[in-house]
Amino acid sequence: MPPSPSTPPRARPVYRNIHVLQILRYRLPLAGIVSILHRVSGALMFLLMPFAIWMFDASVTSEISHEAFTSAFAVGIGPFAGWFLKLVVLALIWAYLHHFIAGIRHLWMDATHAVSRQQGQLTAISTLVSSLALTALLGAKLFGLY
Repeated sequence: MPPSPSTPPRARPVYRNIHVLQILRYRLPLAGIVSILHRVSGALMFLLMPFAIWMFDASVTSEISHEAFTSAFAVGIGPFAGWFLKLVVLALIWAYLHHFIAGIRHLWMDATHAVSRQQGQLTAISTLVSSLALTALLGAKLFGLY
């Protein structure tokens, strides 16, 4: 039922200088969540860069180093168990896939200049679903399910 002309419209809450406790009540749109995850995935890839360089170096140096590299995922390295290394690699896989897909989404939005709210929400959903589905698929391969 539409409000009558004499009823003033309901005031929406205004968030300025959001306090940490207010963040829990703040409803961020899905496109905003994808944007934040895009930044988080970029930071995660940056922080895991030494690990990724080590993985590449260990896998292509020689056959012996490749054998040691693959056995690290089974038995671990030093204090890190093999399953923990697989979780770190799974996080790196998710970060790459999400960052790549969200980057394509941002490039498409910048190139078309015609993005509505519905298109933004639809592309945000497709970004999340596709990055998580591809991560699950590659994670299943990483953990030896197929």
